[in-house]
Amino acid sequence: MPTIYIDDNPYEVKEGKNLLDAVLSLGEDLPYFCWHPDLGSVGACRQCAVIQFQDEEDEQGRLVMACMTPASEGTRISIQHPDASQFRENVIEWLMVNHPHDCPVCDEGGECHLQDMTVMSGHNYRDFRFKKRTHRNQDLGPFINHEMNRCIACYRCVRYYRDYAGGGDLQAFAAHDHVYFGRHEDGVLESEFSGNLVEVCPTGVFTDKTLKRHYTRKWDLQSAPSICNHCGLGCNTIAGERYGTLRRILNRYNSSVNGSFLCDRGRFGYEFVNDDARILTPVMKNVETRQFEEVSEDDAVAKIAELTRDKNSVIGIGSPRASLESNFALRTLVGSNRYSSGMSNAETELVNLSRQILNDGPAHSASLKDVEKSDAVLVLGEDLTNTAPMMALAVRQAVRNQPVEKAKQAGIPEWNDNAVRELIQDEKGPLYLATPTNTKLDDVATKTYNAAPQDLARFGFAVAQFLAEESPKVIGLDEDVKSMAKSAADALKNAKRPLVISGTSLLNKSLIQSAANVAWSLCANGKKAEIALTVPEANSMGMSFLEGQGIESAFERAASDDIKTAIILENDLTRRVDSKAWNQFLKNVENIVVIDHLENETTAAADILLPAGTFADSDGTLINNEGRAQRFFQAFEDDSAVQESWRWLQGVLDLGKDTDVSDWYSLDNVFSAMTKSVDTFKGDIVVAPDAKFRINDQKIPRSPYRYSGRTAMKANVDIHVHKPPQDPDSPLSFSMEGYSGKQPSGLTSFFWSPGWNSVQSTNKYKNEVGGELRGGDPGIRLIEPKRNASPKYFTEVPEPFSPREGEWLSIPLHHIFGSEELSAKSFGLSKRAPEPYVALNPSSAEKLGLQMESRVSVKLDGTEHTLPITLHENLPDGVIGLPVGLPDFNGIPLPNWSKISGATE
Repeated sequence: MPTIYIDDNPYEVKEGKNLLDAVLSLGEDLPYFCWHPDLGSVGACRQCAVIQFQDEEDEQGRLVMACMTPASEGTRISIQHPDASQFRENVIEWLMVNHPHDCPVCDEGGECHLQDMTVMSGHNYRDFRFKKRTHRNQDLGPFINHEMNRCIACYRCVRYYRDYAGGGDLQAFAAHDHVYFGRHEDGVLESEFSGNLVEVCPTGVFTDKTLKRHYTRKWDLQSAPSICNHCGLGCNTIAGERYGTLRRILNRYNSSVNGSFLCDRGRFGYEFVNDDARILTPVMKNVETRQFEEVSEDDAVAKIAELTRDKNSVIGIGSPRASLESNFALRTLVGSNRYSSGMSNAETELVNLSRQILNDGPAHSASLKDVEKSDAVLVLGEDLTNTAPMMALAVRQAVRNQPVEKAKQAGIPEWNDNAVRELIQDEKGPLYLATPTNTKLDDVATKTYNAAPQDLARFGFAVAQFLAEESPKVIGLDEDVKSMAKSAADALKNAKRPLVISGTSLLNKSLIQSAANVAWSLCANGKKAEIALTVPEANSMGMSFLEGQGIESAFERAASDDIKTAIILENDLTRRVDSKAWNQFLKNVENIVVIDHLENETTAAADILLPAGTFADSDGTLINNEGRAQRFFQAFEDDSAVQESWRWLQGVLDLGKDTDVSDWYSLDNVFSAMTKSVDTFKGDIVVAPDAKFRINDQKIPRSPYRYSGRTAMKANVDIHVHKPPQDPDSPLSFSMEGYSGKQPSGLTSFFWSPGWNSVQSTNKYKNEVGGELRGGDPGIRLIEPKRNASPKYFTEVPEPFSPREGEWLSIPLHHIFGSEELSAKSFGLSKRAPEPYVALNPSSAEKLGLQMESRVSVKLDGTEHTLPITLHENLPDGVIGLPVGLPDFNGIPLPNWSKISGATE
C-alpha cells in the first residue's frame, strides 16, 4: 500500500486511489463539488485544491486538484497550506457570485453540501455587489422541483443523469455564466432514476417535490432505518417523519445492495402511508346492518380468539408484503398446514424454485453490487427497469467493465472519469437481452431477442447447451437465434465475472430453469458464475422460507373442509384471484378477519378489521431476492390503535393458550422463535443489533441533536412535555437523546458528521470511499452457493410457441409506476402510471385494421375489456401484452389465451 504524507503526517492508503478519495477515506476534511464517489473525477470545480510538494525538501510546492492527482507512493501534500486554503476560499466566492441569498427559504437548507463547503473553506462575506444573473425554472414533473438560480455549475446532475443512469432528456445548455441544466422544454423527466438528482445535486437546484407538499426542515425529522417495500430487491432507505406524517424517503447507503441510489418508485412511493384510506381503529361488522362499528382492541382480539379456538376450522393467508414475524405469527396461530403464503400457486412455485436454485446450486446468488461488477450479462425474460429497477441501473454500470479494462491497460485510472469515457466512447461490454418486447436497456445491449416466453426459455436452454454438452439439446431452433445463443455463450465463457439474470415476472418456470442451466454450465466450465433471480414483492423470498401454500390451494381447502374462519394478513386478495374465485371463497367462509393498513376490496369484505402498521410505523424483517435478511424499524409511534400485525396475533395466541407466547413482547423474541421452529432457518441468525443494544449505556437517537419543537408539538393538547414513547423492539429512541457518535450500520437513522450536514456525510461512515460501512453492511445473507455441487440440469425444454387462429397469448407487462399495489396510491406516482391498454405489434394491428389508440374488445378468462391499443414494435406475432396491476386487470391470471373481437369506436 502506498504511503502518502498529508501536512507531514504519513498515511497508508489503498492502491489506485486519487488524493481526494484517499484523504476522505482517512477521515480528513477537504471541500469538493464536482466529484462524487460513484461518478469519479473530472476536475471541473477546482474546489479540492491542495499544495503538492516534490519531496520533503520542497518548501514552495504547486497547486493541484486532489481529485485529479494519483495517491502514489511518497506523495506529499498540504491541505492546510495558506495558498491552498486561500484558493479554495476564492473558488467558493466565485461560485457565490450568482448564488441567491435564500438559504432560509431553500428546501436544501440545513442539509446542503454548498453550505457545508462554504463554512469549511472559510468564506464568510460576499464582496460582489452587482446584479446576479437569473434563470427561468422548469416544471419537471411530480417528483422534482427545479430552482436553477441556485446552480454552481458542478455538472454532477448531467454526469449522473446521462452517463450513469442513461437518461437523455436532461442536458447542459449554453456555457460559462449562462450554463443551464434542464430539459429542452418543460416536461416530466423521463428517467426512472431521476429522483437521485435530489441527493446528487450539492445545492438546492433539484429538490424533492413530494416533500415540498408537506415540507419540514431536515433537522426536525424523526427518522429510522428502513427497507423499500416496492419490489423484491430490498433497497435500504431512511424514512423521515414529523407530526405523525411520513415526509420523505432518503437513500440509506449499503454497498452490497443499492449503494448511493434509489429508483423513483422507491423514493417517491411512500405517500400511501399518509393516505386518507388508512385504517386506524379496530372495527367489526354489525350482524344486522352489515356496517362497520368501532370496537375496543381487547374486544376485537377476544372475538378473534373465540373464532380461532377450533384450529381445524381456521385458515390463514399471509402476504409477501408483510414481515417475516407477522407471517410467522399467523402460521403459528393457524398451523403450518393451514397457512398460505398469500401468493398464487404459480408464483409460489416459481419463488420456491428460485430459492432451490440459489440454495442448492453451485452459482452464487448475486447482490446488486455483484451485478454492477459483472463483465458479461445474459437477461432471460425480465424487463428489469420495470420489475427490478435498481438491478437495471446496476446492469448499466456492468456494461462498462470490459471497456474500462482497456483504459487501465492504457494507464488511465478508473477514477479519471472523463479520460476513461473519452477513450472507450460508446463501447459496451457483452449484454444479451431476451425479452418479450423492447426494454429501456436495449440501448446498451449487444444483441436483443424478442419472443414469446417459451421461446425465450428455449433460447436460454440453447445458450446452456453451447456451454456444456451435458445440458439438454434444443431441437428446431432458428439459425439466427442459434447464432445469437452461441454468441452469448462465448461472451459468458470468456468473461471474468459472468452473470445470468431471470425472474418470475412472466410466470414461466422454464425461463428460470434455463437461467439455472446457463449459470451451472458456466460453473462446470470452471467459472465463478453468478445468478440473479428477481421476485415480485418485498418479502416474496421470505414466504418461500416459511413454506406456505398458494392462495388457490387455500381456497380449495376452504371449499372442501369445514373452514369457518379465514384470517387475511396485509393482502388484497382481489388483486391476486379472479372475482369468481373470490366470491365463492366468501360464500365458503363464515368469518373473514383482515389485518391491513389501507382500505381495499378485501378489507371491505371483512367481518373484523384490525389496523396494521406500515413499514414506517412498525418493525420487522424482510428477505430480498438474493436471500439477504434485513430489518426495518418504525420511524414514528402512531397515536391510534395501529400496531404490528404480529402484535395483534400475539394477543390472539395469548388468549388461546394453545401456544406459549408469553415472551413475544419484542420483535427479537418473535424472530428467535421463528428461527428455532422453522426448519429452513439454520442456526442463530442476527439480522440487526437487538433491543438491548446500547453504546455507553445509551440508545441510538432517531433524531439529530438539532431536532426542535418537542416541547411544543403537543401544546394544543397538553402544555406539559410528554415522555417519549418506549420502543421494546429496537435500541432506537424516539427523540434526539442518546449516543451522539456514529451509529452501527444497521441502526443508522441519519448520516451526519461535524461539518457535514448533507448526504455526503455518508463517506464518514465507510471503511473507505465506495466501500462497506464501518462494522459491515446491514443485513445477513441466508443463502450461499454449494460451489462443489455437481449441477443437475433441468431437462424439460418447452415446445416452440405456436400462435392460435383467432386467439392471442396475453402476457403480463409490468410498469415501474402503477403495477405495484402500495406505491400506486402515492400522489406523485399516480401521475406517472399509464392508463389501461392492450399492446400489439404494428403488423398484427395492421392485419386487424387497427392503429394507435384504436379501441378493441379483449375477452379473457370470462371477462371482457374495451381498451385502446398501443403499438410495441418488437412484440411477437400472436402475442398481446396487458399491464399488470392497473385498474380492471386485478386478479386476471396471466399468461392466458384471449380473443380480440375487433375495433370499436
